[in-house]
Amino acid sequence: MDSDSPFTVVAPPVFDGENYQVWAVRIKAYLDSSDLWEAVEVDYEIPPLPNNPTLAQIRHHKERRQRKSKAKSCLFSAVSSTIFTRIMTLKSAKEIWDFLKQEYEGNERVKGMEVLNLIREFEMQKMKELETIKEYADRLLSIANRVRLLKSEMPNSRIVQKILVTVPEKFEATISSLENSKDLSSITLAELLNALQTQEQRRLMRQEGAIEGALQAKF
Repeated sequence: MDSDSPFTVVAPPVFDGENYQVWAVRIKAYLDSSDLWEAVEVDYEIPPLPNNPTLAQIRHHKERRQRKSKAKSCLFSAVSSTIFTRIMTLKSAKEIWDFLKQEYEGNERVKGMEVLNLIREFEMQKMKELETIKEYADRLLSIANRVRLLKSEMPNSRIVQKILVTVPEKFEATISSLENSKDLSSITLAELLNALQTQEQRRLMRQEGAIEGALQAKF
């Protein structure tokens, strides 16, 4: 394999049987960037070479054949050893993809239950005392994105509402200021996080200044 091959740069994400939707998005992007997704999406036929083929025809025939082989090899490398034993006899990348999708994506009822569980998990979240605004927002976004991967709605406005009602009391001054200057029903997630992080940074700087002043007084 030559040095320009994408497989020598980044290994494909490995699926171990959990979080199929997340893995499917990542592996599809990986295959697409490696120019292999076509061979997974469509199990195209490779017609035999004509008599006395040109160099261009030979090259094109070889590329199409290699693309199918590489796509299949990539999917074999992108699953755990346990799952590999279930797909090792499948003949093409498309067969492998269709099998994994049918086996692990789940039917509508299963996905519906998973969405309900994720929404319940989202509603139970509260910001921890030692947690930063970014860490809390990332935690909420992680759950929201898992809901979205299951083809359900989870708008950023819902995350905004969740943050507004669950952040600790120390952010009350910033929220009151936003209420006086903006319509909170239309504020974006980025605007809210920026305002809260600004207050967080100011508070941290004051605390550091107080500690430094106390140390100077002591010594």
